[in-house]
Amino acid sequence: MAFTVACAQFAPEKAEVKQNLDKIAEIVAQAATENVDLLVLPEASTTGYFLEGGVLESSLSDDELAQELASRIAGKLTRSIDVVLGFYERAEGTLFNAAAYVEITPEATKVKGVYHKFFLPTYGVFDEERFVTRGRDLCVLDTRFGKLAILICEDVWHGILPTLCAIRGAQMLLVPAASPARGFEGDDIRNHDRYQRLFRAISEEHGMFCVNAQLCGFEGGKGFIGGSMITDPMGRTLAEAPLAEESVVVASVDLDLVTIARNQSPLIADLQTAWSDIRNLVESS
Repeated sequence: MAFTVACAQFAPEKAEVKQNLDKIAEIVAQAATENVDLLVLPEASTTGYFLEGGVLESSLSDDELAQELASRIAGKLTRSIDVVLGFYERAEGTLFNAAAYVEITPEATKVKGVYHKFFLPTYGVFDEERFVTRGRDLCVLDTRFGKLAILICEDVWHGILPTLCAIRGAQMLLVPAASPARGFEGDDIRNHDRYQRLFRAISEEHGMFCVNAQLCGFEGGKGFIGGSMITDPMGRTLAEAPLAEESVVVASVDLDLVTIARNQSPLIADLQTAWSDIRNLVESS
């Protein structure tokens, strides 16, 4: 199936939820007018990333997120658009670093699924696990486009989670992220270079599209890298945003390419065949 996907990287105002939702609604409405079918926004889009003890005050339930988006987008759309965005979620008294998959039509706004970040970094400038709870489940969704999976930022630095998403049938991996720049080497930023290599490798190994939307801007003197990107199942970069500045990048994708890639290099099929033995190895370790 062919459709148009976009990544929108921007700099939210720290803890200004309503102001950020206004901006998100503008980005969504503009993307819809430009015939984007699936829009991915960064981790912590509604708040900014470094909230620490302010997470509770800026958190939303998934119902509140849908209502806030619906109230801002009402009457502005003439076509449907699906949106993935990061937010701090409040669910049954627990706080999560989350990403929601939202289906938006001219008539209704519905949260189809929510993913909770699995790996919460606690090194360097990070201290997430003090303020939010770790997720426990994968999020592989049947959407109008096909099977899509969501991971958040640090999750893709651990190869096991993209692999598990592919095993569950995901054809595309959607990755909101908020990555402060680390490791400057001339004009290069080391963690941005790592993301480039990661997404090309994940796409090529698993025969899947990857769509990564990064925060940009500054929070407390820490600059987020930007450089959002889209890669195809052959490991090729289809689109990449500039570093550090607000930008939207767009690519046409066709999920039929997943079938072609996985037939040319049947690594996922091999993995599925050996899966019971792999589980035995894990359980006996």
